[in-house]
Amino acid sequence: MKTVVAFGTFDIIHPGHLSYLEQAKRHGDVLIAVVTPDAAVLRRKGRRALFTQGERMKIVAAVRSVDRVVLGDQDDSWRNVLACRPDIICFGYDQKQAARALACRMQKGSKKPVRIVMARSYRARRYHSAYLIKNRHA
Repeated sequence: MKTVVAFGTFDIIHPGHLSYLEQAKRHGDVLIAVVTPDAAVLRRKGRRALFTQGERMKIVAAVRSVDRVVLGDQDDSWRNVLACRPDIICFGYDQKQAARALACRMQKGSKKPVRIVMARSYRARRYHSAYLIKNRHA
């Protein structure tokens, strides 16, 4: 059984998120979604999430393709992601920098080979959370 991990803030679930999670699920049998904690959202994006981490976890848990939801690390380490013992980690099309950072981290001591895959964008100009929040088309 292959476990896939996908992660994000998931502040406003939109068709782009659904496509990302569905693409991730196609790579394995079990999909674990890792939700970015509130403190990390504020630090990375310079703003609070519209919904609390608990609310976002509940929303993501309701997505059909998601089998389990966990909270990410407060300190931006990959501890919680790697604790899921994934076979595959799926990044969104806009997460190339995070994919590189994780690849470097994994080279420094991963006990199990983990495959990294990138999801394709789904109408990125229309369905991107920053765009939707800025333009209030949620």
